[in-house]
Amino acid sequence: MPDRLTGPARPGDPLACIHRRRYGAAGLKLVSAQERFTMKKPAKGKKAARTPALHPNPTLDKSLMPSRYTTVGPERAPHRSYLYAMGLNEKQIGQPLVGVATCWNEAAPCNIALNRQAQAVKVGVDRAGGTPREFTTITVTDGIAMGHQGMKSSLASRDLIADSVELTMRGHCYDAMVTLAGCDKSLPGMMMSMLRLNVPSVFMYGGSILPGKFRGKDVTAVDVFEGVGMHAAGKFTDADLHELECVACPSAGSCGGQFTANTMACVSEAIGLALPGSAGSPAPYESRDEYATASGEAVMNLLKLGIRPRDICTREAFENAATVVAATGGSTNAGLHLPAMAHECGIKFDLHDVAKIFKRTPYIADLKPGGKYVALDMYRIGGIPVVIRELLDNGLLHGDCLTVTGRTLSENHEDVVFPENQDVVYRVQNCITPTGGVVGLKGTLAPDGAIVKVAGMQRLVFRGPARCFDSEEEAFEAVVKGRFKEGEVIVIRYEGPKGGPGMREMLSTTAALYGLGVGEKVALITDGRFSGGTRGFCVGHVGPEAQVGGPIGLLRNGDMIVIDAIKGRLDVELSAKELKHRARKWKPRKNGYTSGALWKYAQLVGPAVDGALTHPGAKKESHVFADI
Repeated sequence: MPDRLTGPARPGDPLACIHRRRYGAAGLKLVSAQERFTMKKPAKGKKAARTPALHPNPTLDKSLMPSRYTTVGPERAPHRSYLYAMGLNEKQIGQPLVGVATCWNEAAPCNIALNRQAQAVKVGVDRAGGTPREFTTITVTDGIAMGHQGMKSSLASRDLIADSVELTMRGHCYDAMVTLAGCDKSLPGMMMSMLRLNVPSVFMYGGSILPGKFRGKDVTAVDVFEGVGMHAAGKFTDADLHELECVACPSAGSCGGQFTANTMACVSEAIGLALPGSAGSPAPYESRDEYATASGEAVMNLLKLGIRPRDICTREAFENAATVVAATGGSTNAGLHLPAMAHECGIKFDLHDVAKIFKRTPYIADLKPGGKYVALDMYRIGGIPVVIRELLDNGLLHGDCLTVTGRTLSENHEDVVFPENQDVVYRVQNCITPTGGVVGLKGTLAPDGAIVKVAGMQRLVFRGPARCFDSEEEAFEAVVKGRFKEGEVIVIRYEGPKGGPGMREMLSTTAALYGLGVGEKVALITDGRFSGGTRGFCVGHVGPEAQVGGPIGLLRNGDMIVIDAIKGRLDVELSAKELKHRARKWKPRKNGYTSGALWKYAQLVGPAVDGALTHPGAKKESHVFADI
């Protein structure tokens, strides 16, 4: 096991190239304000790095920052009195105020280490001449919310996280921000808030969980969900299942495979919002604290340079993020979260745009659930920088995209060496499959599109009769009681963003199918979502959803469905005339949520194809918070 303090340190370690570079405890090199302002033009014939119109403030002049409204001038004496009450002195009040936003809570292991890491961020901010102000927001942890009504709160929490961070930052006029997140929806939620506010910001992932050991094999939380199916099939005793649940999750951190949390952690590096290498080390490792301190220092550097999140997250950066998701066999939820993040920048980047990139990207990282390895294995061979460097070397990424180091993506990874004698990450020329691990679909059953994860699958075409259920609970009960047939397509509908409401994940049902031993013998489609841990022929995000009259709501038992992940099609063998006839008789279904947060969410939320958006986004904004 790598050293808990410094991370991997054995001879030939591919991360050594990062650790030997000058910058903070993490060994990272940033472009300084002085370097940025004295940069020479590239030599003739060489392409210049992209240089957006920045807002530099090398002296950290308060008159150019939002915190002037709470800290500068005699009229702000009452405001300063509150800061004195919390132990700040005049020097600290006169410095930039930096929000340190976390999703720390005791709901799940995903978040339990964030408080520790936040303290390290604050050290970095203070060391670099800023005044950190820590605050927290909510999370809904999918692993605990899964398989019951609580899961309807999950996707809604993404937008609430972004909203709550926005309101805290606006209300207190903080100048910059470092965000830390662990659970699936908290990662995109935090990054959405960074892009929405557009103050200099750095994201940091809280880190993955260490793998559990069950009878000599690495296991994750997904194995426990599949164990429920094995128990229902009589393959697991009560004692077997209890033994598994007791060892599957041995530490703090997010689920260990290339599920949604680790997928979005990879996105944070690929898109340039996180320090290179910061997503890799597991949550318990103290090397995470070193990256946290470096992140605090980095955000102060961004203030001086005037680099903001929207300078980093260009259209090309989103293409980079989607490419890395596909190359690592990442979660289908990226097809929901990347469009939502792009929306905060005023960039149209919907499910179809994501799917096009997935289609042309080779799958090179053999990670669970479709592959063999967990996040710790990826970390041990060099982490996401290895994937990024391999994709850069093969012309699959835009290397000139700016990042939070002040350097470009290519510059950040120029010293990364591809590790030999390992089979976690493959060379592009020897890729696992020539197209990405996630595929977009469209057709008569999904006019607005759908998405399926094919990483590790052998069968890419499925034709079978529909077995329809109007909720996940109905489907799960039928599965564990064996009320279905091999060769059928299980349809779970009225679980979309509006219809659920909340677009639940279906891991309990899909994992139960695998536990029963029929994961490759049936298919499943839904207008809801799937966990990043889902495997098998499972199609999600089917749109339009049933609640708004989409074709999935018109299906009847026995209708023949065709899923073709090679051609990118999802069709039902019904005539247009028959679908129109059924549509005339269709009525929306009442979901029982007639007040409260989920009612409010259902009124606001848009279709999955656009990212399940709840507000107009940057294209409609009249001002940017950073410029108030």
